[in-house]
Amino acid sequence: MSPEYAMVSVFTLNSMEKRMGKKKNMNLTNCTRVTAFILVGLPRVRGMEGVMHAGIFVLYLLCLMGNGLIILSNLSLIDIGHTTVFVPKLLVNYVSAKDSICFACCLSQSFFYFLFGITEFFIITLISLDRYIAICHPLRYATIMTPGVCLKLAIASWFGGFFCLLYSTMKLPNLPFCPSNIINHFFCDAGPLLKVAGGYIQVIEALVFLITVFVIMSSLLFTLISYLFIISTILRIPSSSRQQRAFSTCASHLIVVTILYSSVFFVYLRPTVKSSSFSKMKSVSLVSAIVVPVLNPFIYTIRNHEVKEAVWKALRKETPGFPKI
Repeated sequence: MSPEYAMVSVFTLNSMEKRMGKKKNMNLTNCTRVTAFILVGLPRVRGMEGVMHAGIFVLYLLCLMGNGLIILSNLSLIDIGHTTVFVPKLLVNYVSAKDSICFACCLSQSFFYFLFGITEFFIITLISLDRYIAICHPLRYATIMTPGVCLKLAIASWFGGFFCLLYSTMKLPNLPFCPSNIINHFFCDAGPLLKVAGGYIQVIEALVFLITVFVIMSSLLFTLISYLFIISTILRIPSSSRQQRAFSTCASHLIVVTILYSSVFFVYLRPTVKSSSFSKMKSVSLVSAIVVPVLNPFIYTIRNHEVKEAVWKALRKETPGFPKI
């Protein structure tokens, strides 16, 4: 790795300690103030780096196009933001043969990545609520899930994501990153970032873990309870064709929930970061960070009659002689 990308601005703490009248601390004397971080990047397979980055570029384009078709969806905006936070920087670093990211850029990337991520969990939980009302209380659906209620729930999801990150966002910039400025990841994930942080990080670490557990477990529990009621209601439907339609309505959501939660459980439900090895987790992170946002629009719309009809109408309009179905 080229030294020019690993340069950090060093500020000795001797003068500060003298002004404050405190005894020198050997750990702080050797501390450095970083102005940039080095991203280790993706898992390396000799001769396959170009193929991997080309694949990520294609997946990113699919994410933009797929979610762009249903841009009015809150989940689509989240997926676009979630991938755009880190994929362009990842690709630019590869093309320019650089691995660095500025200090402020790194913290901003981490904040927005988790803002979109936490908000996505809340939105997916609200989708399970929507499915529950649609199947268990179909006659009351229009009066309960009004546009105004949906808007308020979406706003609450965004504010919930913001407030979950408020404390750590204020504390991270003040941490001394003494041991190293090399982040063993392809973006500024919270775990690898805290692992290279010095000082007393136990409070932030514990809070991040508790918030992660709360967001993941509470949303998963709510989703599971919703689907217990949904399945119970579907099984009481006398018509097998109506049962199939009801299960079909929930299938897309269940697929996304299964993929997302299984990958996030592996990556983020860890009580400490100092003893964690992130090399093995980077491949799994790609699933929740790139693959899920790409799959979401296709999974959610493949059974949506209105979306498919709109696509066919657009194709018939733009392509003369296109067969009608």
